[in-house]
Amino acid sequence: MASAKLQAATKAAEGEDLAMDMSSMIDLVFLLLIFFMVSSHLIIITVDKNVKPPTAKNARVAENGSGRIVVNIYDDGTILDVNSEELPTQEAITDYVDTRRLTFEDSGIKIPRLHLRADKNVDTRVIKKVVQAAGEAGVNEVIFGSFVVEKD
Repeated sequence: MASAKLQAATKAAEGEDLAMDMSSMIDLVFLLLIFFMVSSHLIIITVDKNVKPPTAKNARVAENGSGRIVVNIYDDGTILDVNSEELPTQEAITDYVDTRRLTFEDSGIKIPRLHLRADKNVDTRVIKKVVQAAGEAGVNEVIFGSFVVEKD
């Protein structure tokens, strides 16, 4: 009896085309799309538009943006963290980098790196001060931010 009902349901009436309900397939595609959007992570680096980094012929676009401790240096020597809070002394820079390093290490990132975004007109002594403070905090890898230009 059940097979007779199944056969009757699968047979199309004369002149009718068989049709498939696609709504469940569309739901599944949207669920997969949402799953992959939520489970993936994006490379997000906060960029301060007031810092104008130098250009470099050998610069490369970053492949991995995780574990970066961003420090911005303006052309007048002002040093700011990623939240635009000023870091006036070397001790303040060391404390900031150390706090961020510990946060990254707690989240599973083994080797945090200093992402230094210095203005192209900044004095190199200020850059040296930030790099030394990061070294005191246990961060030994430094990434210097620059613009990518076409090679001649």
